[in-house]
Amino acid sequence: MRIAVVAPVWFTVPPAGYGGIEAVVALLADGLAERGHDVTLYASGGSTTKARLVSPFPEPPDPSLLGNVWFDSFHTLSVYLQVEEVDVVHDHSGIIGPALAAVRAGSEPVVHTLHGPWTEQARRYYSLIDDRIHLVAISEAQRSDNPDVRYAATVHNGIDLGDYPLRTTKDDFLLFIGRANPDKGPEVAIEIARRVGLPLKMIIKRNEPPERLYWDESVAPYLNDQVEVLENVPHATKAELLGRARALLFPIRWPEPFGLVMVEAMACGTPVIARNMGAAVEVVGDGRSGALCQSTEEMVAAAGRLDRFDPLECRSWVSDRFSASAMVGGYERLFQQLIS
Repeated sequence: MRIAVVAPVWFTVPPAGYGGIEAVVALLADGLAERGHDVTLYASGGSTTKARLVSPFPEPPDPSLLGNVWFDSFHTLSVYLQVEEVDVVHDHSGIIGPALAAVRAGSEPVVHTLHGPWTEQARRYYSLIDDRIHLVAISEAQRSDNPDVRYAATVHNGIDLGDYPLRTTKDDFLLFIGRANPDKGPEVAIEIARRVGLPLKMIIKRNEPPERLYWDESVAPYLNDQVEVLENVPHATKAELLGRARALLFPIRWPEPFGLVMVEAMACGTPVIARNMGAAVEVVGDGRSGALCQSTEEMVAAAGRLDRFDPLECRSWVSDRFSASAMVGGYERLFQQLIS
């Protein structure tokens, strides 16, 4: 198959640090190319891929400009103006990409993966175009949250297990990875670690003004000498910390549509202590690879009983369900179905 894969403009593929969508796109483009397909990846300059790379921008925009509609529009418009002679387009961009695909005269099917939550604006927007493009949910939780649009499939995100070494011996600290955002609950992670009596390491993204404001007002006042904050860490550092940690804390306050960091932690043999919301109920094996909790109190209790989790079981849970091969195969079958 001749496949065009459209990445967001904001980070390289794969990302040097933060960038869950870009990590998924990198695995997908490489995996499809390894299976013999003719793949063109449209991504910002500096990306590396086994596919053919086309970059409308020579490098990603400044992270402080994340969300600026000009960069998003220029990138995706450049892609759709030059895409031709392909069997399928797989779009991972923001709202501009599916809009252009919906009105484009091209005859090839366009698959659009839904990486974000179902806000009221998103519901109204995708209800206009769900009969013109093929929507893919990344979890059944995301899909059930809006049954009023048509889906082509549900395909879970996957990871390359080789990038996440298994570690069976753990150090005495907990880990939090996420944006400085109330939905992610970073200050709740600090509270849990304090009450359990373990140090906390935090890999934080706080580039955008709202993230910096939230951090300064709602998180920074709770920091102490038992909390270590890291930013913009390379993948190797993140994987090392995921492997060494006693557990990953995931105290979300919203129905997250997937949560790739949970899969990354379990792949390293590290259990996940998560709120029982969104796709966490699909991603975490409650009692096997982590604990699903209704409240902060339950998370504190679960984080105090981590010896019951087997690192090998955590790893097995991921390899059976969330490998890169499983994800690539899911999309490959969908593409073949749409083309035929």
